[in-house]
Amino acid sequence: MQDVTDGAFWKLMHRYGGADIYWTEYFRVHASSRLEKWIVASIEQNATGRPVVAQMIGNDIPSLVRTAKELQHLPVAAVDLNLGCPAPIVYQKCAGGGLLREPQRIDAILGALRDAVSIKFTVKTRVGFASPDEFDSLLPIFAKHSLDLLTVHARTVAQMYRLPVHYDLIRHAAEAMKCPICANGHVYSADQALEVVTQTKAQGLMIGRGVIRSPWLFDQIRQRLRGNPVTYPSGRDVIEYITALWESQASFAAPEKIQVERMKKFMNYLGEGVGVEGQFLHQIRRAATRTDFFRICSEYLDHDQVMRLEPPVGA
Repeated sequence: MQDVTDGAFWKLMHRYGGADIYWTEYFRVHASSRLEKWIVASIEQNATGRPVVAQMIGNDIPSLVRTAKELQHLPVAAVDLNLGCPAPIVYQKCAGGGLLREPQRIDAILGALRDAVSIKFTVKTRVGFASPDEFDSLLPIFAKHSLDLLTVHARTVAQMYRLPVHYDLIRHAAEAMKCPICANGHVYSADQALEVVTQTKAQGLMIGRGVIRSPWLFDQIRQRLRGNPVTYPSGRDVIEYITALWESQASFAAPEKIQVERMKKFMNYLGEGVGVEGQFLHQIRRAATRTDFFRICSEYLDHDQVMRLEPPVGA
């Protein structure tokens, strides 16, 4: 996730069990682009001991090929092309999810990158730009280029992060493609994660917003896979996580208000799991100082009750 999944965030997630593999923020690729130094630093200073996939976003074939070759000199397990970002500032430039409107262009890009990448080459996609019906025309293109992994976020670009999630299309991909399929989109609990795997026949899960909300989720899924009871954090455990998140993300040279605003990016996800009435998130969004921020956290979370940290039904 852009502006989220840096090395500091990986390291924090790893304290709670962490992912089996991490994706970088995307490298922005264009004619005059250079590898972003902070993303390179996350790769080179990866403290998790887990593999890292370098993610690119762009549409210019020579620039993508150049960048892919540069990335292969770094300690990465694979190079990934982002065809899923739904941000208007991205898709309006025909990058990320915007490329899904131009299947022939995707075909040319994948062909060039498959030739240029000697390590594993992966793609993350959505199921279409405007309609999930578009997925049927995209799958043969993905199948043509010997991908090593296809991650399918089972929403359209136009949907952004709204429901429904078209898990049936992930299953369609798993049945049609020779490469492994990774399921992505609205994975929020251990039980539901296993249901998604069963329903989609995917070989893995990519989880973004769900583990910002609950970094315990990776290990909870592993507990369910082993047939063990799932353990949940208490409110005070959640405060400890928020404190660690603040410390990992805060730029202490920045004004306090900027630090609080940075934390709100994360709390927009975590707050969905704190009370169905939404008052916690309502108050957090209005905090302007560190003192106010943590006072609100203590008001709602300074307790030993179990927190499932799941979003409201239908959200």
